[in-house]
Amino acid sequence: MPDPKQRFFDPRPESVGLARAFAVTTLASWGLHSPAEDIRLCVSELASNALIHGSDTEHGFLVRLDAGEDFVRVEVHDSRPRHRREPKIAHADGNNTTGRGLEIVASLADGWGVEDRRPSGKIVWTTFKTGQPNRQVQAC
Repeated sequence: MPDPKQRFFDPRPESVGLARAFAVTTLASWGLHSPAEDIRLCVSELASNALIHGSDTEHGFLVRLDAGEDFVRVEVHDSRPRHRREPKIAHADGNNTTGRGLEIVASLADGWGVEDRRPSGKIVWTTFKTGQPNRQVQAC
């Protein structure tokens, strides 16, 4: 199993795209291509939420990816405690242009949830089944 990878992102709108690229690059380095598009989209949604709703003004967010035998776990860590704004699925109506992020995450991921982060903040996580044992690809 590959070592987990993580990266901190500054509190800027460009960080969402950088987080997506980090996830795709990490998955490719692990030889995982089948769940990559769903994971990329979920990282985008969770990073956007962390930037807009989950982090205090001066704080960025952290993205962590970990691979097990047949799954990938994605975590997005932010600085705002969950009791201040618990992430939950908002069922947006057809007229709303926002509010569908966690609904998208829930539909693509095999599981998701929220945990407290110490000393403060929260972790929003998702898991994705890969359907096969993960193997690190070795360059020749």
